[in-house]
Order: sequence, then structure tokens, then C-alpha cells
Amino acid sequence: MKIGFVGLGNMGNPMALNLLKAGHNLTVYDLSADAVAKLVAVGAAASNTLAELGADNEIVITMLPSSPQVKEVYLSANGLLASVKPNVLLIDCSTIDPKIAQDTAAAAKAQGNAMLDAPVSGGVMGAAAGTLTFMVGGDLAAFDRAKPIFANMGKNMVHCGKSGNGQAVKICNNMLLASSMVAVSEAMNLGVALGIDPILLASIINTSSGRCWSSDTYNPYPGVLENAPSSRNYTNGFAVDFMLKDMGLALDAAARAKQPVMMADLAKQLYQTWSEQGAGMKDFSSIIQLYQASKNLN
Repeated sequence: MKIGFVGLGNMGNPMALNLLKAGHNLTVYDLSADAVAKLVAVGAAASNTLAELGADNEIVITMLPSSPQVKEVYLSANGLLASVKPNVLLIDCSTIDPKIAQDTAAAAKAQGNAMLDAPVSGGVMGAAAGTLTFMVGGDLAAFDRAKPIFANMGKNMVHCGKSGNGQAVKICNNMLLASSMVAVSEAMNLGVALGIDPILLASIINTSSGRCWSSDTYNPYPGVLENAPSSRNYTNGFAVDFMLKDMGLALDAAARAKQPVMMADLAKQLYQTWSEQGAGMKDFSSIIQLYQASKNLN
């Protein structure tokens, strides 16, 4: 298929690569010339403008940092909705405010384009391996149309209902992930302080009632898992500032829904503190370092 892809960062780049590997005719756009060049070098075509990309593809996928970028890419005078033809399927894989997703989908529908909000779970490792989970909001017929494309980039795809529901599920998931990573960091740090070998401690947790993804797949203690960011100095992962952004989305949604999220609020404060200490671009599992430098908590 002729697919346009906008946003070639840590997640977008491997997702686009997997579409190329699947044999699709891929055109890419990003503000970073280097990011575009990397994809062009392995077979993608480059688009000079969003309008050019939107006018010449059957499907357009976006993977952008946050809500303002999604609004700019889709709704600006030179954005995608100003150029796409009717019946072009639009898929936004960014993690954004559910209300923004609903409003953007409504604008797309008004001009004859189905739009899906399809945020992902699985991180950079999942994007590279093609094992992402897509949480999808929007029309069921559009979801069915997109299934083969999701299958080229991930392992699981779940239709969550109306537009915005994919985003709602994603921010609930990431709210829980952020809090669980804090809890695992506390447990690992305490265990090591009590003289327990971290690999032994993790192996017991991972076969006991404390087991969770933050421990068995993404453990924050260095050396426990060879492929986790914690074993490469917390690089090339999901940045603290990105998690902080997602936590902000979750807390904003909770305020609108008048729902209490006390644990998430505390976790957000910890990530905020860590970001302000210069760790914003480290992987979010580096939150354990805030505990290891105990003076930062006194």
C-alpha cells in the first residue's frame, strides 16, 4: 500500500522500518533531516511538506510527541486535513489528550476521512521487534481496514470503541506503569540496601506475587536484565519527560472525570523532581536513581 508516515523519533523510526520490511510503498516526513535520511537510505521516499505527503497516499500514520504537535500536523492551514483526499485513512499513534483525539477525528470525518486514535504500548524495544500493542478508538470499519497495517508493526490490536477511547486506555495504562515502576524501584533499592543480590531479588519477585512488567521485562536495577535500559545507562528508552507528559494527560482527564488518583499524583511529583534534576531525557526507569541518591528525598 501507499503509506505516508509522519514523525520519525525513537518510536516512529522502527515502526516505519517495519512497514518497509513488509513491502509497503512508504513516504516519510519529519522536521529532522537526519531522521528522514535514515529511512530514505533503506528504501523510503521523502516528502518535502505535509501537504505533499497527504495528497499522495492511501493511509497516513502519525507518531508525534504530544497534543500540540498533533493539532499542528492535522489542523493547521498547511496540515494533513488541508491536503488529503477523501477516503484516505488517518491513524494517529501519538499519546495525546482524548478530547483532542475526538475533536481531530470529528474534523477529519467532516471532510470524508476516517481517523483512528491508535496509541501503542511496548516501548522502543516493542517497536523494533514489531510486537507493539495498539489501543484503537474510532469507527469499527476503519479499524478493520487498518488491521493489516497494525499487524506489520505489532502483535496485538484492540478496538476500544469510539474516537478518543484508545487514548483513554493508553493514559490509564501509562499511569499504572509509571506508578508500578516507582514501586519496583523502591523494592529493588530496599532489597539491595538490606544485602540481597539484585538478580536474586528480581528472580523471586518475578515468580511471586510482586511480579509485574516493570520488574520482569523492564527492571530498573542495572544488570538484572541485559536488554533493559537500566543496563545501558538508561538510554534509548522512554524518556522521563515523555512519561511526565503522559502522567499530566492522565491527571487532567481524572480532574475532568472527578476521579481520585492519589498514587498517580505522587508518582508524577517524583518524576517531576527527577526531571528537574536533569534526568528528563533518561529512560523513566531511571527513577530508581532518585532513591539511590537518598539525599534527594530528604
